[in-house]
Amino acid sequence: MRKEEKTKIIESLAAQLDETPNFYLADISGLNAENTARLRRACFEKQIKLVVVKNTLLRKALDKKANAETELLYPILEGPSAVMFTESASTPAKLIKEFGAKYGKPVLKGAFVQECAYIGVNQLDALVSIKSREELIGDIIGLLQSPAQNVISALQANGGGKIAGIVKTLSEKE
Repeated sequence: MRKEEKTKIIESLAAQLDETPNFYLADISGLNAENTARLRRACFEKQIKLVVVKNTLLRKALDKKANAETELLYPILEGPSAVMFTESASTPAKLIKEFGAKYGKPVLKGAFVQECAYIGVNQLDALVSIKSREELIGDIIGLLQSPAQNVISALQANGGGKIAGIVKTLSEKE
């Protein structure tokens, strides 16, 4: 591969790293052509971009993004590596877990999700349970609405007329 081609690939990877906040590194070696095609199709359906890259080129692209967390990924950049770029934090982890249970591969090498590096297969369950920003906002809104709904329910129940009477009495005393 010529230097111009390598530079173009590095720039493309760096651009992808900038526009996609989360990515996973996986080992897909050993999958036959049929299973690799299934994996690529599953990735496409779940809006995950799967790219097989040379580790040295990925490392140079990561150098452009350089921060303390991405540097933690350098030691795992050995052997065959596939990169899964995604907007969703946990979708690739779920796919890796499901596909890995069925076919034995892919195997998680590491991930960079929500500005944190996760290294090793033992992190897969933690990555599966990560909630997206929208899910977290929904949970917070649900938690905030619950007490307010309880107060409104109490006011509208049998005690609602009593509270209205108490408020009316208090306003008349002034």
